[in-house]
Amino acid sequence: MNIDLKRYSDYTSVMKAVFPGSFDPPTNGHLNLIERASRVFDVVEVVIGDNSDKRNLFSVEDRITLLKEITYDIDNVRVGVTDKLIVEYAKEVGASVMLRGVRALTDFGYEFELAMINKSLDPNIEIMFMPTDPKYFVVRSSNVNELARMKGKITGLVPECVEKALREKFG
Repeated sequence: MNIDLKRYSDYTSVMKAVFPGSFDPPTNGHLNLIERASRVFDVVEVVIGDNSDKRNLFSVEDRITLLKEITYDIDNVRVGVTDKLIVEYAKEVGASVMLRGVRALTDFGYEFELAMINKSLDPNIEIMFMPTDPKYFVVRSSNVNELARMKGKITGLVPECVEKALREKFG
């Protein structure tokens, strides 16, 4: 069987994924998914959802700064923000894949419902579920915030710069 490789040489498209979330704050679980996705996709757009109805611990600007700091050495990662539907953002940046992280079966149920909603909004977007590394199964931003507020140990749950920002936030 002869395969005409020249025929495929014209395919120079870039595989771009969006990884949306509130990232309030970014955790080592988030970073684990970002690092792994950066090895699969040509470009990973980490997108902060700016929902004015949601009460966040960190401002959008703070979250952008933290995400840029923890991903500075990953060349194909971009950090963005949107107050639009994530499928609209994906279309604007030319992403064909939406990455969703899952820790447990309960996450999957919620994420699957979101995926179906997003797929109905844009049938061209593909949804990819990526399980987090098992050591981060219990790492959830809300839990990290609560631990930090109660002066509990958060070392190992978040990158150093995030731990410092949390310690400053809670005194």
